[in-house]
Amino acid sequence: MKHNKKTNAARILDEAQISYEIMEYQVDEEHLDAIHVAAEVGMPAEQVFKTLCVRGDKTGVIFAVIPGNGELNLKALARASGNKRTELVHLKEVLPLTGYIRGGCSPLGAKKRYPVFLEESASQWERIAISAGQRGMQILLSPQNLLQATAGQLFCNT
Repeated sequence: MKHNKKTNAARILDEAQISYEIMEYQVDEEHLDAIHVAAEVGMPAEQVFKTLCVRGDKTGVIFAVIPGNGELNLKALARASGNKRTELVHLKEVLPLTGYIRGGCSPLGAKKRYPVFLEESASQWERIAISAGQRGMQILLSPQNLLQATAGQLFCNT
């Protein structure tokens, strides 16, 4: 679907000829969490995925894409990504590393192409929502297409 406001994430999907839909919503600066976003776009929180910027002791920065109502298991991510340890990147480092602000971090179109690990529960949905790379916009696409566009892989978050 064509859209007048293109984000880097949308451009990448266009270039890869991957179909997606953009959903816009009202931004609430007090509530940038995925659960609030899910309510705004009328989807269950389990279907709206948040992108977390994580640092592995061996790989460096990676993205973990997990359900909006989920908690990241750092040990499980470390195992899946070939690290001994992983830790969340400090909020003040997210913008310089990714080009994205809190509430608008997308696994697509960051400053660098970081490895993407998508929680395997995404597979149960025909389409999931991820950030389009700016607050107030979500991209709806199939988990398979997200994995294709990011060269990502599924991981077990337990």
